[in-house]
Amino acid sequence: MVRITALMDDHAGEHLALVSEHGLSFYIEYGDNHYLFDCGATGMPIQNARRLGVDLHNLAAVILSHSHYDHASGYRELTEQGLASPVLYTGPHFFEKKYARDGIRFTDLSAGFDRQFLEEHGIWHREVEGLREIAPGMWLLNGFPRTRAFETIPERFVRETEEGFVQDDFPDEVCLALKVKGGLVVLVGCSHPGILNMLDVVKEQLKMPIVGVFGGTHLMEADEDRIRITLEKLKEMGVENIGLSHCSGDPALEAIRRDPSMKGCHLGTGDTVYFEE
Repeated sequence: MVRITALMDDHAGEHLALVSEHGLSFYIEYGDNHYLFDCGATGMPIQNARRLGVDLHNLAAVILSHSHYDHASGYRELTEQGLASPVLYTGPHFFEKKYARDGIRFTDLSAGFDRQFLEEHGIWHREVEGLREIAPGMWLLNGFPRTRAFETIPERFVRETEEGFVQDDFPDEVCLALKVKGGLVVLVGCSHPGILNMLDVVKEQLKMPIVGVFGGTHLMEADEDRIRITLEKLKEMGVENIGLSHCSGDPALEAIRRDPSMKGCHLGTGDTVYFEE
């Protein structure tokens, strides 16, 4: 049995003793191994794990979907408390500073640690480009061409390179695909390159149907047309289970709930989904 538990989301499920804050963290039980996909913004996912009876010792690996603080900053606390796996997977350009720009004002949205921090704590950093199998039936994917023009990235997001500030096209974004009965379950952090662009690559690379998508789809700033088209395309892809979290927004969730042909939910803090292997 494959089990995916949200240790952090912007909103709580029905377990009101857990703490919710802006961020995302999924605990994955797959076969005999356990993984963490994103770590939230603070140490609160660790506290939630304890209250849920989830043991974060002996993680096989930690995966950070991208370097924005609400997905990656909690990794510092995880590591300093001796809970992090010695293996960390990220996409390329992860350590470039990321900002939200508003005129002359820049707000640092970065992860809050660097390569030296990893070296000091004996972390083996593995950079993912393209497709990488990290365990039997588990793949990380990176590199998502912007083929669907309507899946736009807000202009305020920029990153600092050696040549200066550039529009952030999120080259560090990765997603995780898990083989389950009937196809693939895909976990996403924020889907900045566009959720459909990302799923197109998953289907092209792995040649299996996608039966479930869970995580942040960054539809909270999308207009009604983009939400409608996105959900139509997900149905065309055959996605049977959709769990929206974090940056997906209420309008997208309401659109799913109004459509009797779709099975969806908000995967909030403390919520779990199960799939057969």
